[in-house]
Amino acid sequence: MQPQVDIDTHQIYGYEALLRKSKQDGWTVPTSFLELSVADQAKLIEATIAELGSKITNQFLAFNLNRAQFSEPETLETILTLQKKIIPVRLAIELTETPTLPEMQRYSEILHAHDMKLDLDDVGTDNTYADIKAFLPYADKIKFAMQNFRMNGTADQIPKQLDFWVQQARKYDLTMILEGVEDEHDQKLAAKYGINIHQGYLYSKPVLPSIV
Repeated sequence: MQPQVDIDTHQIYGYEALLRKSKQDGWTVPTSFLELSVADQAKLIEATIAELGSKITNQFLAFNLNRAQFSEPETLETILTLQKKIIPVRLAIELTETPTLPEMQRYSEILHAHDMKLDLDDVGTDNTYADIKAFLPYADKIKFAMQNFRMNGTADQIPKQLDFWVQQARKYDLTMILEGVEDEHDQKLAAKYGINIHQGYLYSKPVLPSIV
């Protein structure tokens, strides 16, 4: 679990549930996120929320789906069932890859009818503007991950890219989450572009629910 912080209110906006695999040398990112079915992930999320108890009430709990998971026939029903079980916590589905446009439109309509959110993750890197332009009217949030630029050696592009994506967020009335906030410099950069929802090591590394 990693918190998403609203720096304007100094409150937790929500959490992202990050899937990790236990190995002898510690927790690692799975080689394939398809190792665990969406149904099994839903069970983990339900157990996580039960463990968090009063620490998470009306906030969002975000978790990732890739294109293959999103397109599985049972995924939608699994999500809807999970949401019913965890009220008043609200689910936010973060898409790491874009599905087809009809799938996006269908999911958007159904999830919104059940008070859930549909978000586009890693904009500007894994999800380029060309990839997601047609999907923006059906989304609720976009996430800009600065760590992706740092890892691929293009950190110098962050200010220009941030400026562009902030414009898209305003154009389509989207909430924007800035991920990879690690120090006061990153906070100042976020403030320059008016981004108030932050996620990153400055606030907390991903931790087990028991120590959130």
